[in-house]
Amino acid sequence: MDNARRGKRFRDLVLEAKSEIQEVDASSLRQWLAEKRTLVVLDVREADDYAAGTVPQALNLSRGLLELEIDEMVPDQETVIVTVCGGGSRSALAAQTLLKMGYGQVYSLAGGYRGWHVQ
Repeated sequence: MDNARRGKRFRDLVLEAKSEIQEVDASSLRQWLAEKRTLVVLDVREADDYAAGTVPQALNLSRGLLELEIDEMVPDQETVIVTVCGGGSRSALAAQTLLKMGYGQVYSLAGGYRGWHVQ
């Protein structure tokens, strides 16, 4: 099979998503949380990764269940949502999906939890 028919690879999908979404860095998110802004931090990793450590106040909704359960978890599509994963790739894809679903204020945490944890 030639490359044209194979489709996009994970890296290509992530780069595309990052060109369509907004990212927030860890220091800005820390400030938003300190200011007690109204927002939902959504950790899109699997439950065991989430249990091992996450951003404060983060809710867990794995990326595989995102489309199915987001309407119940965050019914107001104008809620500010910051998606988080391990390194920033899956959260970018999740943010892109949320935008496509009509959520209007979505960010992905640049560098993911690893970037958060380092600061």
